[in-house]
Amino acid sequence: MKKLIDLSHEIRSNMPVYPGDRKVNLEKDRDLEKDEYINHNLSMGMHVGTHIDLPMHMIKSNYAVSDLTLNKLSGPAKLIYAKGEKVIQYKSAYEKLIKKDDIVIIYTGFAEKFNSQEYYHEHPLISKGLAEFFAKKEINILAFDMPSPDKSPYEIHKILFKKNILILENLCNLEKLLGFKKFNLFIFPLKVKTSGAPVRVAAELP
Repeated sequence: MKKLIDLSHEIRSNMPVYPGDRKVNLEKDRDLEKDEYINHNLSMGMHVGTHIDLPMHMIKSNYAVSDLTLNKLSGPAKLIYAKGEKVIQYKSAYEKLIKKDDIVIIYTGFAEKFNSQEYYHEHPLISKGLAEFFAKKEINILAFDMPSPDKSPYEIHKILFKKNILILENLCNLEKLLGFKKFNLFIFPLKVKTSGAPVRVAAELP
């Protein structure tokens, strides 16, 4: 079996959430000695931790996470290195690198700040020119190790959503993919009728 790299943050109580979102609460409500089994309850929003955004998150759309096929959520991926860039710009080298239906992953290194206040307030942004390039190329999914490609009024989200491009946010461990020109990505969201969902993400290395 080929090596799989987990690119997902662990879900836990009081983990960082987008400003204004409800806190995560994970609690054990059954005890093995007392109840003969263990059970946990989880309360969280659908756009917390490593998660996927669908167009209906911000524009009118007729499909939800539960409507997605697993084929839509897997496929060849390309990694873009953008560590240290505050605004991630289009580069001509991307013309040959990025193909239609690719999953494009942007490595910023910002996942290392996931547990800090800086993570949600000072994260890098994606330029309009780069977003329009992805839209023109008709990529399948845009993914990155930061909380959002933009800030209000969320122009970048909408540019991508209008072309039916899904957005995968808050990845981690992307440094383990550096040096690999080709690999496959697999995304497994909860099967819920919502505008987004927490996901487990794995990269399959050659």
